[in-house]
Amino acid sequence: MTGTLITNLEKLLGGPRDGALLRYSLGSEYLKAGNFEQAAVRLREALDRDARYSAAWKLLGKALSEGGQAAEALAAYEQGISVAEARGDLQAAREMGVFARRLRRQLLPAKR
Repeated sequence: MTGTLITNLEKLLGGPRDGALLRYSLGSEYLKAGNFEQAAVRLREALDRDARYSAAWKLLGKALSEGGQAAEALAAYEQGISVAEARGDLQAAREMGVFARRLRRQLLPAKR
């Protein structure tokens, strides 16, 4: 199902429905399919279109984290927290804060 959905969503790129939500949806589907790199690409494209999209920051952090890019994931979460707080999206900020703390703990032993 995910592969078919990805194919159908990809067909919409460049059309009148193309925008942050479409790119976010594609990123989400690529993440579900385990294609972390392509998920991150599409989520960054969503953020290029709407840098205030809290959910896209959160999903980008997840894609990067699951793709083994902990430092980049932490940076995405930190940026996402700032964006979410500025928008008053406190639940998203709290969730990203939890993920960011976990990543900081994970990265600290590596820096010693």
